[in-house]
Amino acid sequence: MSRDHVQSAERPTDDGAAPPGDAEAPFLDLLARGATADAYEQPVLRARAAGRPAERIAALEHAKLLALRVRAELEGRRRREAELSALFETAHDLAGLRDVDAVLQAIVQRARSLLGTDVAYLSLNDPVRGDTYMRVTEGSVAARFQQLRLGMGEGLGGLVAQTARPYVTDDYFRDERFRHTTTIDAGVRDEGLVAILGVPLMLGPHVIGVLFAADRRARVFEREQIALLGSFAALAAAAIDTANLLTETRSALADLEHANEIIKDRSGVIERASDVHDRLAELVLRGGGVHDVAAAVSEVLAGTVEFTEADAAPADALEASRAEGHAVPHRDGWIAAVTAGGELLGALVLRGHPGLDPVDQRTLERAAMVTSLLLLARRSAAEAEQRVRGELLDDLLDARDRDARLLRERAARLRADLDATHVVLAARLDTTAPDADQEADARRRLWSAASHLAATRQGLAAARGGGTVLLLPLAPGDTATDLARRTARHLGTAVHEPVTVGASAPVAHPAADPDAVVAGYEEGRRCLDALRLLGRAGDGAAAEDFGFLGLLLAGDRDIGGFVERTIGQVVAYDARRGTDLVRTLDAYFACGMSPARTKDALHVHVNTVAQRLERVGRLLGDDWQSPARTLEIQLALRLHRLAGPAPS
Repeated sequence: MSRDHVQSAERPTDDGAAPPGDAEAPFLDLLARGATADAYEQPVLRARAAGRPAERIAALEHAKLLALRVRAELEGRRRREAELSALFETAHDLAGLRDVDAVLQAIVQRARSLLGTDVAYLSLNDPVRGDTYMRVTEGSVAARFQQLRLGMGEGLGGLVAQTARPYVTDDYFRDERFRHTTTIDAGVRDEGLVAILGVPLMLGPHVIGVLFAADRRARVFEREQIALLGSFAALAAAAIDTANLLTETRSALADLEHANEIIKDRSGVIERASDVHDRLAELVLRGGGVHDVAAAVSEVLAGTVEFTEADAAPADALEASRAEGHAVPHRDGWIAAVTAGGELLGALVLRGHPGLDPVDQRTLERAAMVTSLLLLARRSAAEAEQRVRGELLDDLLDARDRDARLLRERAARLRADLDATHVVLAARLDTTAPDADQEADARRRLWSAASHLAATRQGLAAARGGGTVLLLPLAPGDTATDLARRTARHLGTAVHEPVTVGASAPVAHPAADPDAVVAGYEEGRRCLDALRLLGRAGDGAAAEDFGFLGLLLAGDRDIGGFVERTIGQVVAYDARRGTDLVRTLDAYFACGMSPARTKDALHVHVNTVAQRLERVGRLLGDDWQSPARTLEIQLALRLHRLAGPAPS
């Protein structure tokens, strides 16, 4: 602003007062011109030099403070806009990727500019030579530093690559967290670097390189700056990944006649990938769920994509996808494992699309990554509910004098019905961890998987006795055995280790009869111990599965149930037809399973004995005379006779 302009702006009106808003005018002009902070003192200094009244000076001082506040706010917004603009520009470069070196150079340049560091650089792993090398540098002046090749696990970059986590040091040469080498230290010293921040470049679970920002003076990097560099690292990894895919695509173009059509097709695939990335980002921002992700990917890939639980997906294909970190073909579609921290959370299943393009395959894999993030977010929100479920089950097992009405109300808030029939299940891992920490981690994973299962089945779960106890509702037509086996398979699949499950007999009203829940837990533990003693680790069973041993395992000694399961059909046949099959069986076993002696004991013809035994075989099964079955049948006959009316 010229001196004449300032003076005219400060000229009083005819009555000697400054025009309304006149004090703000010079500062608005400074704001419009983007002047430095020092320039905002000039209008006040000029007014004082011109001998303006004190109130005029005060008005200018007030206007100056307001203008500086506005300037600071504008500067903050410009900085945030610059960061977002740089990220969007980089994403745009990636979407139209043609030269990966140019994109990586742009990423490093923008990272250095936005973080305000002296140097920024990017290193990549070389799997052939087994080391890592400098790929891109910005602001570097030392030739030796620019040509560094580092052994894996050396320097701060090696620490980042090993842990797959960001690391920052404010004084490189005094930091003992990582291994110093003569070669690396010499290069860093040539460059004069002091403070260094490194973030990993990730492709799936693998670290492929490190993005660095460094200063030649001591400096503390803020959390927002670490997050910003991490965003650039993710874009750099995507650029490398996309470049690899493009290289694979271009190498497959053997027929030059159709090169133009194939390139157009590749471009369309990349546009679809960009489209699905935008859709997934929008879904995450507006709080969408896993099924929303599946619907969005279905539309982009022109197929049917569904999210399934781990135990509902094909086991072999799911395990192959988890091990490889990629989607794998299966029948007429593809399967991408949804994992987090080594835990299998489920799968995205694409049907009706057997020939999947590599970029579309990557799209499916990235959708699986987004799904895992959504599931982890949902799990963290559910952990509080899981703890409440565990506390309620602990109260049922430990504080049996609790008010049944309060128990029902607490259960209702968790969408559990304690008036329905439930089964108590005792679950335990059947592997031995090498140390206490790994064993505790395995138990936590079992509890987490059991809590998730209980929440989805409207049940309860708690950690207890080195394992986990569950209280799950029993569906109509289902049995305790079926529920135990399904639970063992589900938990074993979730934690990737054998899980053995023992089940109680059905408990009719848990809220009204907590003692039955306690007895059910003890019965489930006995069944669990029996399974392990019998070498059936990783299986599930109830007391009724152990034949006459079930009488010893069951908490209520269900003699009637054992007799009914063993010879109930023979007893019922006699009752309906008025026959003597039960008496014939008694005599048959008493006579050493000899038909000839049996006919004498019964005073009937031997053919009659044979016909009756044939009828017994049709009722009990062809193996009824095997050693194990005969033992159970004789015990059931004895119990049936003892339970009958006393002789007159």
